[in-house]
Amino acid sequence: MKTKWLMSSSAMIMGLLGLAGTFIPEEISKILEIDSSPITLILLQIIGGLYLGFAMLNWFTRSALIGGIYNKPVVLGNLMHCIVVFFALIRQLAEQFHFIFVILTVVYFGFAAWFTLVMRSNPLSNQSKMSV
Repeated sequence: MKTKWLMSSSAMIMGLLGLAGTFIPEEISKILEIDSSPITLILLQIIGGLYLGFAMLNWFTRSALIGGIYNKPVVLGNLMHCIVVFFALIRQLAEQFHFIFVILTVVYFGFAAWFTLVMRSNPLSNQSKMSV
């Protein structure tokens, strides 16, 4: 399974979310209609930093052999992140409907499914079929 698209696209999405959380936390709190207290703003910036870290991890491992036992911590970290965020968004949608939450829920479900497929695949069996 080709994983370069997965790692590149997740890096770009997480990078955009990270940059937004880091540099425009006040605007995000207004869009989401949450209190823009100092603690909320610093938490949005911390989350932005975490997203930027994941984005860098995914970007620099996009060309590596991924799947099965290869780079398993990277795949499991991304899978856990996607599943937890997906369920948090589902819970939030049940309480408050917001169009941004719907888009993010669909995106995170797609990434969770894709990372699950990568985790269960064997990248070496795919390479041996290609070289024959």
